[in-house]
Amino acid sequence: MAASDDRKESASTSEISRRDLMGLTIAAGIASTVSPASAEDVAVTETNVEIKTLDGVCDAAFIYPTKGSHPGVLIWTDAFGLRPAMRDIGKRIAAEGYAVLVPNPYYRAGKPGAIDLDTKNFSFQNQTDMTRLRGYMAGLNVPGAAEKDAAAFIAFLDAQKQVNKKRKIGTQGYCMGGPLVFKTCAAVPDRVGAGASFHGGGLVTDQPNSPHLLVSKMKAKLYVGIASNDDERQPDAKDKLKAAFEAAKVTAGIEVYKGLHGWCVPDMPAREGAPIYNKPEAERAWTKLVALYKSAL
Repeated sequence: MAASDDRKESASTSEISRRDLMGLTIAAGIASTVSPASAEDVAVTETNVEIKTLDGVCDAAFIYPTKGSHPGVLIWTDAFGLRPAMRDIGKRIAAEGYAVLVPNPYYRAGKPGAIDLDTKNFSFQNQTDMTRLRGYMAGLNVPGAAEKDAAAFIAFLDAQKQVNKKRKIGTQGYCMGGPLVFKTCAAVPDRVGAGASFHGGGLVTDQPNSPHLLVSKMKAKLYVGIASNDDERQPDAKDKLKAAFEAAKVTAGIEVYKGLHGWCVPDMPAREGAPIYNKPEAERAWTKLVALYKSAL
């Protein structure tokens, strides 16, 4: 694999903080061994990789336990994209025994360094910020784009020696990543064994392309964690999700958390001066995620 990036994270400074494929090419970045990120003392390695998709070349972080082969996991980021906080989430789940891919969802618009979405200064109430964000999301929102990406990313995982192809693949997503989890589970149903959405946005809409209408195409086991304020705004969403899962005979868990939208991600910007990240609820969600993967992958 060819080197594509000279970025490294040393063991001493690493911490838990931020879609048929037409020819797969990989350009892996320089690997760095990261210090153990769980109580099991599992060392993980992080590499920067490039994945050829039908729409271009996607840069991503590929993170895996230094030894052996493991079930693959695809992480869909929130609206702020591939950044240290999402890499750290990738490292943490890798340390649980998974080979993890965290793609740049906005690769059609540019590499992360060229995408100005600083969580500390971004405001969802600022129209300039929102216009910029919508511009980055445009390519991903084209019908079928996310499904093509999902197939490409899973093909990448299956081509890696660190991935045990005899085991199912898991996928998790945050905020805008929630609907992408649903699309992934529906697009590659025979490969994906588990999907988890945390404070996923727009899982249930009144449109014909609502993510919850994809449930009948899934074979995975699902877990949906809903933010309390999202539940307040759309209290019937959980009931429609439950009905969809039951009708399709898809095993799923649905819970409403006390946390606000974004509660799982440490670097989420404050809301009205109050922090959004809720560590106790984030840890409870993490426990549910690990239990899901252990039972389904």
